[in-house]
Amino acid sequence: MKIGNFDLERDGVYIVAELSANHNGSLEVAKKTIKAAFDAGANAIKLQTYRADTITLKSNKKDFLIDGTTLWDGKSLYELYEWAHTPWEWHKELFEYAKEVGIDIFSSPFDKSAVDFLKQFNPAAYKIASFEITDYELVQYCAKQQKPLIISTGVGTQEEIEAVVKICKEEGVPFVLLKCTSAYPAPLEEANLVTMQDMAKRYGCIVGFSDHTLGITAPIAAVSLGARMIEKHFILDKSIGGADCEFSLDFDEFASMVQRVRECEKLLGRVCYNEKTISSRRFARSLYVSAPIKKGELFSRKNIKSVRPGYGLHPKYLQLVLGTKAQKDYEVGDRLEIEGLEATYKA
Repeated sequence: MKIGNFDLERDGVYIVAELSANHNGSLEVAKKTIKAAFDAGANAIKLQTYRADTITLKSNKKDFLIDGTTLWDGKSLYELYEWAHTPWEWHKELFEYAKEVGIDIFSSPFDKSAVDFLKQFNPAAYKIASFEITDYELVQYCAKQQKPLIISTGVGTQEEIEAVVKICKEEGVPFVLLKCTSAYPAPLEEANLVTMQDMAKRYGCIVGFSDHTLGITAPIAAVSLGARMIEKHFILDKSIGGADCEFSLDFDEFASMVQRVRECEKLLGRVCYNEKTISSRRFARSLYVSAPIKKGELFSRKNIKSVRPGYGLHPKYLQLVLGTKAQKDYEVGDRLEIEGLEATYKA
């Protein structure tokens, strides 16, 4: 599966910097954040495309008020999204700037009008946000655009995940499922990262991790468990504040995460049981002459030993060599080799 020119099955872990509300109302900050994400090692920058009136209703009824030990308690949904949204009139400049910088760019559309709006920018993919996984009509509309779909499973039940997987397969679009805990910030003990491995097996797809925990431990653990995509909120400078500031990484933190992910990739490597190299094998044990031996004399534990280095005969032959006759003279420190053994043994 490819996003832009990046092959998730061949090129490693695809790292996405989530801009979200971290522009804090400034187009210039948004552009600087895109450049900083690229400099920190991100493969892509992700926007969110909605307006308050496309995602909720302007209502102060109880249902629309945020109250649940979140960072935004006390606000209405409309107030939060009015504050946090990325203005649609910025998108053209942000997409063009990202392409100029050399970083992939795409967005999470939150309704069909946002999908229609994004088409003009030819995004590298579409992202289905955690809380939109239940909107099958939106998922199908995105899938019909024939771009890769990245789907966060945060609040999705198994039935709902199966439903969107079915939509993707029926529409014939490649997709990634991201394990996600939809809490802001998310406690480490609620990450349940091993679910990724079950999703990969159950749905036959590439998996990744959309992270809302604090710090960089969780993404590294996710990569070790098979994540091929990491999405993390990124902010230029936490001093600017904003709706997502508390659970976002700044430049130094994000760059450190990228470095650790790349190191983790190297550590994981490939299936390989032949860990030795010619240079390191010299420190393995092998059979050497430990006392002078004359031609015709019997090899015994008194005159041959398994010692370091490893240039001599493999120690597994010790029992076969003991009691056979030397075919030449040996000095202490000579390697024991096949050429010096009895013909009957060599056979």
